[in-house]
Amino acid sequence: MDFGYVLKRAWQIIWKFKVLWIFGILASCGQASSSGGSNSGYRFSIQDNTVSPQIEHFFSQLNPGVIWTLVAIGIIIVLALVVLAILLGTVGRVGLIRGTMKAEQGAERLTFGELWREGLTYFWRVFGLNLLIGLAVFLIILVLGIIAIVLTIGTLGLFILCLLPIICLLIPVMWAVSVIIEQANVALVVENLGITEAVKRGWKVVWDNLGTMIVMSLILILGVGIIGGAIIGLPLLVVAAPAVVGVTTGTTEAIRNGLIVSGLLFIVYLPFLLVLSGIIRAYTSSAWTLTYLRVTNKPSPPQIEATGTPENVETPPAQTV
Repeated sequence: MDFGYVLKRAWQIIWKFKVLWIFGILASCGQASSSGGSNSGYRFSIQDNTVSPQIEHFFSQLNPGVIWTLVAIGIIIVLALVVLAILLGTVGRVGLIRGTMKAEQGAERLTFGELWREGLTYFWRVFGLNLLIGLAVFLIILVLGIIAIVLTIGTLGLFILCLLPIICLLIPVMWAVSVIIEQANVALVVENLGITEAVKRGWKVVWDNLGTMIVMSLILILGVGIIGGAIIGLPLLVVAAPAVVGVTTGTTEAIRNGLIVSGLLFIVYLPFLLVLSGIIRAYTSSAWTLTYLRVTNKPSPPQIEATGTPENVETPPAQTV
């Protein structure tokens, strides 16, 4: 497979159809929301000895009924956000796959409403696929964790020495699972398959094209992931700097002011963070979809920005000599 073509074509598609950036933001909204600064705020409050007693005193004065009401409201809000993230993430994933596929079929225009409706059409199947695989992976990790605890206790801690190589083995396994999930999602949308058929198809595509998938995963997961993470993460160091300086100073006022400044900087940077995350996610999804189309020999007639060179045009098998 021509990796250079796939990578270049993926960029051409997301640059021409910038609506895919929106679906990239939707597909990564769950990850973006989980990377907020709530942990930092909690850590700062623990370190500030003058704040924690006040908070403790405040809650000690509350009626237990009020506390339980606040807890229930908090749980409802969290569940609502989780459901919203699942909805947006799933529709975003489908929109990226459908958008890339339509672009390869020669579409000159992609609209948000069109991709959104198609995302809802595939919603339950894509959601079910990822839920089932996620539950299976979780149960396997849970069982392995329980076995590891039992063996650690039974061997008086000696089994801990074996954990490092086991963890090292799990890394490529989880990597392979992520690639299979990616291809299964593409197969479900591109070929309109059921959940079971999509998983089987994803596994077959990966296994039959193992070398190609390894190279592409190295490029997208390591290459694009590291570069994209650096582009997104470096400005966050600037955002966090005032808070770090405030904590280093140690006074309540310095900590408060540092948190305020960091919070304001984060609000300013948030739109850029979302757009950059959306672009990276759109590019990665487009590249995986193009990879699937190439290795499964699904020709994509008229290219949007065709160069006219033979290597950029897929030739149907019936016309090969």
